[in-house]
Amino acid sequence: MPSGVMWRSCLCLRDGWRRLLNRPSCGPTASVGNRANIPFPFRAYAPPAERKRFYQNVTITQGEGGFEINLDHRKLKTPQAKLFTVPSEALAIAVATEWDSQQDTIKFYTMHLTTLCNTSLDNPTQRNKDQLIRAAVKFLDTDTICYRVEEPETLVELQKNEWDPILEWAEKRYGVEIGSSTSIMGPSIPARTQEVLVSHLASYNMWALQGIEFVVTQLKSVMLTLGLMDLRLTVEQAVLLSRLEEEYQIQKWGHVEWAHDYELRELRARTAAGALFIHLCSESTTVKHKLLQE
Repeated sequence: MPSGVMWRSCLCLRDGWRRLLNRPSCGPTASVGNRANIPFPFRAYAPPAERKRFYQNVTITQGEGGFEINLDHRKLKTPQAKLFTVPSEALAIAVATEWDSQQDTIKFYTMHLTTLCNTSLDNPTQRNKDQLIRAAVKFLDTDTICYRVEEPETLVELQKNEWDPILEWAEKRYGVEIGSSTSIMGPSIPARTQEVLVSHLASYNMWALQGIEFVVTQLKSVMLTLGLMDLRLTVEQAVLLSRLEEEYQIQKWGHVEWAHDYELRELRARTAAGALFIHLCSESTTVKHKLLQE
């Protein structure tokens, strides 16, 4: 078997196992008041959960614990029946916009900010800050842009031209060594590199860390996530770089329009929501208007 084919086969197996290991035992849910829980899928390809829109107006109010979302006169609650309260007004408005933008049918699987807030509030896996950081940094061992093919030459050159500048930026930005490898075992990441990145992520709060892990999982890359957080990359660039080999194959062999386009748009939506969530949870900002609608 040619080494390039073997490498891709092993990579597919690796990603398949990672998806299984990262799959939650059950998806988050959303509830309002005493209403029954509504399935709220965490993964983009879970069966769609929808229900008829039952509210007219979406507003936000400030309570003792932060900012709350109101659907008419009902306060939004988490899957574990906790009051849905977020730390910043900007994030509250972003979440309220998700709810207000729903049409006749509420499509929960499109509401990524609400899902991230539910996860932060309920912490269903009961992880502490150190565990969240370690979970994100663990992806460094299998970082997408650190794995390289040996053939074909055109793809080798494409990976070098597109991925090397990001690795060079990260090494300079954080003063670490990362490197790349064509081995299925991946590059040998120095312990100091991991320590530096752990220390950097420790500067973020628990809410932001939930968003960071979410984006790392979407892109399968710590490096691309850091580039996105540091505004070195746009969402479109980060997503394209995370799909570089796939896009190469599509350019060469063509694509199934509905399948590839849907997957690309979904990945962009999830990544954009995660990046916005990180930003809104990392800054303490105040906006003047608390009501989404008059």
